[in-house]
Amino acid sequence: MTPASPTSRTALTLPLLSTAVPVSNCSLTRVPPSHGPCPPRAPALTVPVGRVAGEGPRRFGGSPSSAVSGRMPGVTSMRGFWRALPTEGRWLLSTAAVQTLGRGLTLPFTIIYLHEVLGFDLGTSGALMSLIAITGLIVTAPGGTLIDRYGARVVLLGGLAAMILGCTLLAFATDPVVAAIALVLIGINFGVSWPGFNALIATVVQGDLRQQYFGVNFALINLGIGIGGILGGLFVDVDRPETFTAIFLVDAATCLIPAALLLGPLRHVKTPVADDAGSDDGAPTRYRDILRQPAVRWLALLTFIAMFLGYGQMEGGFPAYARQVSEVSTQVVGFAFAVNTAVIVLLQFTVLKFIGGHRRTRVMQVMAAVWALSWLVLGATALVPDTIAAAIGVLAFMGVFALGETMLQPTVPAVDNDLATDRNRGRFNAVNAAAFQGGAITGPIVAGLLLDRGLDGWFIALMVACCAAVAVLAGVLERRITAEANGVAVAPTPAAE
Repeated sequence: MTPASPTSRTALTLPLLSTAVPVSNCSLTRVPPSHGPCPPRAPALTVPVGRVAGEGPRRFGGSPSSAVSGRMPGVTSMRGFWRALPTEGRWLLSTAAVQTLGRGLTLPFTIIYLHEVLGFDLGTSGALMSLIAITGLIVTAPGGTLIDRYGARVVLLGGLAAMILGCTLLAFATDPVVAAIALVLIGINFGVSWPGFNALIATVVQGDLRQQYFGVNFALINLGIGIGGILGGLFVDVDRPETFTAIFLVDAATCLIPAALLLGPLRHVKTPVADDAGSDDGAPTRYRDILRQPAVRWLALLTFIAMFLGYGQMEGGFPAYARQVSEVSTQVVGFAFAVNTAVIVLLQFTVLKFIGGHRRTRVMQVMAAVWALSWLVLGATALVPDTIAAAIGVLAFMGVFALGETMLQPTVPAVDNDLATDRNRGRFNAVNAAAFQGGAITGPIVAGLLLDRGLDGWFIALMVACCAAVAVLAGVLERRITAEANGVAVAPTPAAE
């Protein structure tokens, strides 16, 4: 694989960022009146929901909080969605793209900074880069516990402080030890921010509105990352080290936005806390008790495989295949990532309209079929390498894959949070985040082993087989969760007098 220019490297890394940054997106919502000091709202926000008829004992999910406000099949436009959001949700959704712009500025160029500016060899630079993912994976579980014990807001502020310090240290690093400390601090933020922000989102944004929130937020994150990557590619210059210092300081500065909101307008936003012995509603709060739930295990396995075949291949498997097998230029690969971002931003809300009210597990199966098609398209480029047809195939792969992404982000996090209660939401999101990160870490390793040995056909076959596995797992999951957790509205029962 020939070296890419800084601009090309921007594009080559964007999807990896869209896998890492969702754990650090800043999308908060208000706490319901029953869980915090916010002023009372309309009674409709606290209507209890009855059990699903015929629900068996093996089904899991549908916490009281997941049954309140938000079954909003009538929200079919962006304007209607915006009006349906609580004020606090609007605050941070409106700034999501700005907050992720800093990540887009730096992550595509971090390894270039380490290798070409600071002068570390590629092996050392790669090892340093891996510290972000490894640290994030290590701190995810204790982060979920801290969220449930002390509240998401406190943990998120700690993560943001680590991120600001890490980016600042990296901006002025001169040796591998300081760079390693900086990247570990950044990894700490990545490890706690996904479960933290998802727990805050899910505390009050419910049902179809919650599903739409996750989807729209994902599109805005991609928009911020894409713009950041483009601006970074135009600005940084390896012959001018101060340009790299500047982008890392900007990244640190963008973290002040969510910190200011958490300390200011959202200082009263809280998630309920529970002790390790369990919660007063009988919901499990220990990881071993949570993992005993079949639905949690199946969803975690589905997430791991989806990340392995999807985002886990975006920095490793796909670029390597496109360059070595399809034999397209780095410019084509870079433009493919631009296509990916454009499709997500342009189609996300349209997809949300179509999937609203449908079983989320069925949407996951459609997503698996779409992803399988995308990998077959990429595999077909091996028949016409180094041609315009191969270039078109590479671009088509990323466009079709992006369509599948618009179905993944609104469904998996929504199911995960509907399975949880407010008192164990941090741990539930931590389990899912760990599965996400595990797949994203394992994917490039397996891709490298296969493609390095010339097993490109087996690589495509493995990706398609994993798509089939996701579809099967979605069917299994459907039998383990309530209709409500699966995105199907349930008629409420009258509140007890």
